[in-house]
Amino acid sequence: MAATRKGTVNGCPHEVIDPRDVKFFRNQPGYFWDPEDDLFRWRDRIPFARSGLAELLVFSLMTFGPAAGLAIWLNWPGTEIDLLLQVIGWLVVASLVIIGLHIVWFFRDPPRRIPMEAGLVVSPADGKVVAIDEIDDDDFIGGPAVRIGIFLSIFNVHINRAPVAGRVIGVRYKPGKYLNALRPESARENEQLSVRMQETTAPYRRYVVRQITGAIARRIVCWLKPGDEMARGEQFGMIKLGSRTELVLPRDNGLKICAKLGDKVKAGQTVLAAYE
Repeated sequence: MAATRKGTVNGCPHEVIDPRDVKFFRNQPGYFWDPEDDLFRWRDRIPFARSGLAELLVFSLMTFGPAAGLAIWLNWPGTEIDLLLQVIGWLVVASLVIIGLHIVWFFRDPPRRIPMEAGLVVSPADGKVVAIDEIDDDDFIGGPAVRIGIFLSIFNVHINRAPVAGRVIGVRYKPGKYLNALRPESARENEQLSVRMQETTAPYRRYVVRQITGAIARRIVCWLKPGDEMARGEQFGMIKLGSRTELVLPRDNGLKICAKLGDKVKAGQTVLAAYE
């Protein structure tokens, strides 16, 4: 695939042979392939998060594999097993299958219908709205703002999406703790990555989307870099195994907050706010 590779700089710490080598380095300047030249583009069409395929494969082998092997052994002709051991064995099989199904469910990537009406701000994450706070003055927003916090449980889709059509102004990483993402202080103290973006059309409002780790989720994936442009609802990353996502948006007279505390929301589909 060297003939179709684009770019002159290698931002990866290893040799780049095909698009899989830049999987976790898309947020750095480096080699890239046009979509039509990416032989692995088919992975975007399967109903699972592309950035979680490795974990999905490994965890599936660790659960479904032993479950299948144990089930075959329990059913093997001529195998003599005590009734108690049979019951324990089938309970182990059932437990492994349930854990495996939960892992498959976690990494799913269902299709979303993105609302396209002007002025709408969609949710950047699936989950439950746990905080709606007013901010007197946000440095990046440049004035009063509203912060909406969304908690993602292990049963939610963990893919993050752009709340509006915009251009990435900056990406800020902050190391921190791994507190339970339901706790309000997790938004301040946990490891997090903030995507700063600005609308591509007038009035060019600014927004911040924060990917925040949780007690279990300790891996933030974000492939954005300054200068990238996103459509409303476009995928830009994910947080693996339970987390929190925050959206900070400017507060002005034309803003209407559509979400309420306790609402269940879907990334790219649920309207959190609207500007007149």
